[in-house]
Amino acid sequence: MSTFFQDVLPAHSDIVQLFVFISVFVISWNMENIAGVFFNYKKWRHAFVNAPFIFTNIPPQFILGLIFIKVIQWTTAHHFGILYYLPEKKNALILFLATFILLDLGEYVYHVIMHKLKRLWMFHLVHHTDNSVDVSTALREHPGENVIRLSFTLIWVFISGAAFWTLLLRQIVQSFSTIFAHVNYRLPEKTDNVIGFVFITPNLHHVHHHYKQPYTDCNYGDVLSIWDRLFGTFKKMPAEDLIFGIDSYMKKEENENFISLIKLPFKKYMSKEETIE
Repeated sequence: MSTFFQDVLPAHSDIVQLFVFISVFVISWNMENIAGVFFNYKKWRHAFVNAPFIFTNIPPQFILGLIFIKVIQWTTAHHFGILYYLPEKKNALILFLATFILLDLGEYVYHVIMHKLKRLWMFHLVHHTDNSVDVSTALREHPGENVIRLSFTLIWVFISGAAFWTLLLRQIVQSFSTIFAHVNYRLPEKTDNVIGFVFITPNLHHVHHHYKQPYTDCNYGDVLSIWDRLFGTFKKMPAEDLIFGIDSYMKKEENENFISLIKLPFKKYMSKEETIE
């Protein structure tokens, strides 16, 4: 099994990630059709607004993917990074879990930074302006944020000394988690209390997409919810009280226009407390 993860999986990384993403996306899309919670929007029209971000994000992912390979080759050759001090680093399972936890903490820190620094928030804002959160919202990432996010991940990989196979496996889990967190579906409360104790669920991430503070600035977790509980950014909210979007950017004609969304980060900064008349 360890040979599969360390040798076979990395050799077909692009195909594996694409297959996982498409499979999870299709399953989630159909799950929404059967058991969705919010139906006050046109699903296909909404999907076509978010779909173009797939194509704008391919170039930065390809370029930074090549940089990732070079960085990992260097850290491997020089045995550089926190994980090289792990006593059981030859145990594949322990190595993966340690890598996963370190990188997930890094993603939490990145997410908080994107909300707290004004200019970076303007890039992340594109994702938050979606007035209807469903599986296609997972695609809605400005190419500028894509570069910023991957650059942060590159820093965490460099500091941690993550092996390529552990990074790839973590990215596959992250793809599943990202899609699932945005799906138009709510887990039963008791189930959510159990799963949400450790992992980010749709119930928790929907709160992060509520249009007003303090809820916009909560539940930053990527895959794990433990960081929000640990650092005091954890919140819950009933589904019936949720309104998606950002209160200062609620104009649908702009939030549903791809060109306007691409231009948004370069406009005058408007704080979350300000509102448009």
